[in-house]
Amino acid sequence: MASATLSTPAKARPRAAAWAWALPPVGLLALVFLYPLALVVQQSVRPDTGGTSVQPYADVFASEAFREALWTTVWLAAASTAGCLVLGFVLALIIAFVPFPGARAVSRFIDVFLSFPSFLITLALLFIYGSTGMAGGLWTDATGAGEGPFQFLTTPWGVLLAEITYFTPFVMRPLLAAFSQLDTAQLEAASSLGARAPRIIRRIILPESLPALAAGGSLVLVLCLNEFGIVLFTGAKGVTTLPMLVYGKAILESDYPGACVVAVVNVLISVGLYGLYRVVSRRAGA
Repeated sequence: MASATLSTPAKARPRAAAWAWALPPVGLLALVFLYPLALVVQQSVRPDTGGTSVQPYADVFASEAFREALWTTVWLAAASTAGCLVLGFVLALIIAFVPFPGARAVSRFIDVFLSFPSFLITLALLFIYGSTGMAGGLWTDATGAGEGPFQFLTTPWGVLLAEITYFTPFVMRPLLAAFSQLDTAQLEAASSLGARAPRIIRRIILPESLPALAAGGSLVLVLCLNEFGIVLFTGAKGVTTLPMLVYGKAILESDYPGACVVAVVNVLISVGLYGLYRVVSRRAGA
């Protein structure tokens, strides 16, 4: 009994010390993130007429602009994620399993690419495929036409291309890490038994890389849902996503309650997707 009595305070002290160390970062997080988020939620139920009301939510949900922005955001994010998964898987396979000079340098460049801002990639695409870009200039010089055929960057397809270009390395990085831990003995055994490359990829590599694909794909999906710089810098006409709608309502229309409503919806979608990913990954044992 005496030893049990003495051990209880001894166990309580490390827990108290752990809580003491956790309080400063939790307090900082609450100050710089949770408090502004609470202000956004508060502003979303404070119409310009005064008082507290859910009328801003009703007005935003009833508007055609919000429904179009929601649909545009969802389909662009889903299509970009699908494109990044396919392209990232193929490129990661080539870098990891196809020997060629400079493979390690390309792998390191991917790490550097992840630090680039999204608008920088968009500007690079504009310099190449824009109305006055290099591709259009070469076409004009070769054919003598007034305008080149590359006019898609100001359409939803241009936004889709820019997002796939920018976010594909976010899928490749976890895939390359997963491929580096793959047991090469399985690949050699399958190859010695006569299995061809497509079957090895389908039976061995793909099942082992599914957790990495799920992690990279979920990250890209959330990032695409909240992407603002790419849509803004492409100047795509008629492409209004939820972040662009927040910008338009707050800056152009001075409708701050409406902007906060759209922001709350965007946050709820992102948090909901993250929660869904956590539930699915736990049940899958990832």
